Amino acid sequence: MIRKNLIPAWPLILAMVLFFTGPLVLLFGISLRGPDGSWGFGNFATFLSDGFSRKVLFDTLWLGLRVTALVSLVCLPLVMLYWHAGRRMRGLILIGTLLPMLTSNVVRTFAWVVLLGRNGPIGQSLAGLGLVERPISMLYTEPGLIIALVQIEMPFLLLPVFAVINRADRATLDAAETIGAGPWRAWFTTILPQILPAVLAGWVLVFAGATTSYVTQSVIGGARLIFLPQYVYRQVGVLFQWPMAATISILLLASTGLVMLALALLSRNERLQAHG
Repeated sequence: MIRKNLIPAWPLILAMVLFFTGPLVLLFGISLRGPDGSWGFGNFATFLSDGFSRKVLFDTLWLGLRVTALVSLVCLPLVMLYWHAGRRMRGLILIGTLLPMLTSNVVRTFAWVVLLGRNGPIGQSLAGLGLVERPISMLYTEPGLIIALVQIEMPFLLLPVFAVINRADRATLDAAETIGAGPWRAWFTTILPQILPAVLAGWVLVFAGATTSYVTQSVIGGARLIFLPQYVYRQVGVLFQWPMAATISILLLASTGLVMLALALLSRNERLQAHG
């Protein structure tokens, strides 16, 4: 039975479903068209049977997993600082997290071009510390791309965690410390389970952003590092192979979607929801 208070929202819901599913259905239909005009799953078989294409798919997923792991490590000290900070410091941390999101992703990416360049502060610092003989450029390298993506995707993990950690029960932490648990063990066994669903939601956002960030991957990674978003662009803009580009897009959506679905299902675990 449809609730009466939801009736005014149905036109918007139907429009969202139409404009979301419609392009996906059209994209899937294009992917089924073969080079000779026939219809079938030949493009998918061609992609999956090609070693280079499989490597691009694996590299894309592996990039997303590494960025997600590094974002988690970088965000942990910030989350701990936010937990122990007062109201004013929490406000400053939150503003510092939101400020990068007020700038376009394109602008942030080109800022990293300067930072990672041969004359940028990173290369100069490495040379000044004696780690390298002369300033080096980290542009068009995988470490440089990962560094840029970690900074760009950080807010998508921090913001969900900050929203949940404000409601975390401090009494459980005090109880753990009372019975002899150290500060770190007490925090990881009492507070972390309470914010874990938010962490998993942040992982979904970070992984999706890292694997599909065409601008950052193209500008920082260059032509030597090929991931699925650039692979789609080459099929469309260079080879004019629209069906294969559609096939790659579907596979990108499916592969990243499976990882995101696994994380979403994990967040629905009864034990995790009990701490929510």
